[in-house]
Amino acid sequence: MIDQPAIGNRNVQFEADDIMTQHSLPERIVIFDGVCNLCEFSVNFIYERDRTGKFTFTPSQSPLGKTLLQQQQINPDNLDTVVLVTNNKVYSRSTAALKIASELDPPWNSLQLLSLIPSSMRDRLYAFIARNRYKWFGKKDSCMIPTGEIKSRFLEQLPPES
Repeated sequence: MIDQPAIGNRNVQFEADDIMTQHSLPERIVIFDGVCNLCEFSVNFIYERDRTGKFTFTPSQSPLGKTLLQQQQINPDNLDTVVLVTNNKVYSRSTAALKIASELDPPWNSLQLLSLIPSSMRDRLYAFIARNRYKWFGKKDSCMIPTGEIKSRFLEQLPPES
C-alpha cells in the first residue's frame, strides 16, 4: 500500500515485493545512513533496547541497503531518513522510527503513542533534524564498522535466493 511517494522529504509506506522471501531475509531490517553519527547512535540505541534481537541493520551504502532502497525507487546516495522494511512493507521518516520504537523493550515501546500525532506534523520535525544531522552530530568519512555482538545483527550482502 502506497501512502505517499518515496521522494523528497515525504513519508513512505508501501509494499515491498517478494525480495524478502526470495532471499530469506530477516523480518525486520533497519536501513540507515552509515556515515551519519546520529544514525549510528540510533542503531546502537535500538540494538541495546532490542533484547530479543528482532531488528537487523544495514547501511544504505552497503550492497544490500542499496538494493533494497533502489528496488523501492529511493536514492541510496541521498538518504535522509531511516527506513524500516518489515512484513513486506517499507516505512520511512517518523513512521519508521515509531514502528521501530513500538517493538523495543519497555518503556521505550510507549513512544508509539506519538503515532497519535499526524504524520505530517511529526515528519516536519523529522525533516528538520535530518537536514541538520551532519551539522549538529557530525559525519564520518566511511561507514560504521560494527564490532562485537552487534556485528551479528548486520547484513551487508543480499543472500542467495532460497
